[in-house]
Amino acid sequence: MNRKELVDLAREQQIPLALYATGQGLERPWATAAGMADEQAGRPMSLDTPLRIASNTKTFVAATILRLWERGLVDLDGPIVLEIDPLFDKLLTAAGYRTDRITVRHLLNHSGGLVDHTNAPTFFATVVREPQHLWTREEQVRLGAKFSAPLSEPGTRFSYSDTGYILLGDIIERISGTTLAATVRREMGFERLGLATSWWEISEPQPPHVEPRARQFFGDVDATGISASMDLYGGGGLVMSVRDLATLFAALFEGRVFDSPDTLREMLGQGRHEGAAGYRLGVSVETIDGAEIYSHLGFWGTAAYYAPAKGIAIAGFATRREARDTLVSVIRQVLAAEGWHG
Repeated sequence: MNRKELVDLAREQQIPLALYATGQGLERPWATAAGMADEQAGRPMSLDTPLRIASNTKTFVAATILRLWERGLVDLDGPIVLEIDPLFDKLLTAAGYRTDRITVRHLLNHSGGLVDHTNAPTFFATVVREPQHLWTREEQVRLGAKFSAPLSEPGTRFSYSDTGYILLGDIIERISGTTLAATVRREMGFERLGLATSWWEISEPQPPHVEPRARQFFGDVDATGISASMDLYGGGGLVMSVRDLATLFAALFEGRVFDSPDTLREMLGQGRHEGAAGYRLGVSVETIDGAEIYSHLGFWGTAAYYAPAKGIAIAGFATRREARDTLVSVIRQVLAAEGWHG
């Protein structure tokens, strides 16, 4: 695949999107952007247009936990009762959750049997009805505990849980003694990697000279102005450009984040629970044309992939939630291409 073919492929989709590919397998990055970041303002999509990356944040929260694990500051297989805020422990145990048996690892790979508070009907109803509602961690954990009893015994079955990643965000803050945003920034090396268009909403100011966020849509709903607090505490929270997201994904999988390669192996190790094959510690795993690929998606229309066999990281943004499947299809076509040349 050459650059013209990549540009043509992006434009053929007829949706606003941006793609950025980098990594040790490329002589230089590849990129393209098409459509408008904000049609009303006449702003086109660019490689440095920031978007809310939602659950793509989970990969970096998981990696931050693993950075703390490298230094002996957290036990991945220790019970969360020893790590989480006592109030959260009280809420969960009252709902039947065994916090003395759910481990940090279970939160990371979504096998703790925890509910996902975003599945509670009142959650999105409130988001749409009161877009400026300021959500708190406690409110979201309380909502999840009220919504459902445990979905399974700890460590037995995969069940995706934003609530679990809120608990991980709390653990990171309690261990580090500083904000989740500051800890992820430090442990992932944002400054060292030159991530100039990345920040954690509410907790951090938008960096100077960064263009406005792209407008993001969910069906007929313009979600751009919805309070970031709806998805802020570990399950999401980061705003990034497609360039920064691909750069950070490449750094993570090419050994420029962890102190030891054993830590990445720990992150990618498969658990023994039902459904473990498709998700490890903060990262999804799939096979494309016989090769293992690591990835994660974000709710609003973002995706990041890393192909170890090719040494390529590629991130993509679409401005509409319903266009995410199209975006993923484009990324998969790019990764499946036989050759890359200029």
